[in-house]
Amino acid sequence: MKKVVSLVLAVLLLATMTIGCTKEPAPKTTVRIGAIQGPTGIGMVHLMEADKNETATNDYEFTVSSVPQDIGTQLASGNLDIAAVPTNLASSLYQKTAGKVQLLAVNTLGVLYMLDNGNGINSIADLKGKTIYSTGEGANPEYILRYVLSKNGIDPDKDVTIEFLAENTELVAKMVKGDITLAMVPEPNVSAIISQNQAVKVALSMNTEWEAVAGANNKLMMGCVAVRKEFAEANKAAVDAFLAEYKASIEKAADVEATAALCESYGIIPKAPLAKKAIPNCQLTFVSGADMKAQIAGYYQVLFDANPKAIGGKLPDDAFYYAG
Repeated sequence: MKKVVSLVLAVLLLATMTIGCTKEPAPKTTVRIGAIQGPTGIGMVHLMEADKNETATNDYEFTVSSVPQDIGTQLASGNLDIAAVPTNLASSLYQKTAGKVQLLAVNTLGVLYMLDNGNGINSIADLKGKTIYSTGEGANPEYILRYVLSKNGIDPDKDVTIEFLAENTELVAKMVKGDITLAMVPEPNVSAIISQNQAVKVALSMNTEWEAVAGANNKLMMGCVAVRKEFAEANKAAVDAFLAEYKASIEKAADVEATAALCESYGIIPKAPLAKKAIPNCQLTFVSGADMKAQIAGYYQVLFDANPKAIGGKLPDDAFYYAG
């Protein structure tokens, strides 16, 4: 009996010690993230799924919008902690907020393509004398087009006519109907147009044309993720965990079928079949740290030379780049 009592007491003591040593898991850091519909949001969908399945390191709260400026405003005002935005907007926010926004990583290279319906466009030289339709007046698309034309000896104000439309939906509709026969269009709208009008062809990749005149080391970096500096300083571990998980999410986009389905589920691209066609042409990437700073500097210089207002009035200094 004494042995039994001793054994029971030992078990109870061990149980008590175990309970006493057991700690509650550390609470996850809440990170509010803004994503934009289209290419810059595609790399986020696997992270969205991980958050839904509660397997992400942080507790992510996602906001998805079709308007980059809205996401940028929410980041600057403190309603978001991290946001996927155009690279020129990130620089503008940095200047506008006196350094309160930092660049975390580049997530998208060039997603612009010159679409042609019967104009016989095979090179930039063939654009001379033509009317080119586009969206993005006063933003990345306009400056990219002007730079590539100029570097190929074409005066964008005299040798071509550039007509800007306000919305990509309008551009898609007019190209599908044949009202427009030459346009510079971003994915996934390229795939949407071609799937509805077989006469439309991809004549030129603006990413390729950019590198041909700017050099392979001067990357066309159109999309990025930015962070509020105050949040990054107070939550370095959470930000670094996000970068690791975000990189993994972008890498998983190589599984086009699964990624396309998630794009539809999370409202990044309306329909999975369209996303499936567009994803291979969306130039997803992940560049951070010193590599990011070195590669994007040339692009910012081009934008600044075209119009200083495009990046907030001046080139961003070293403090703009998140070093980890």
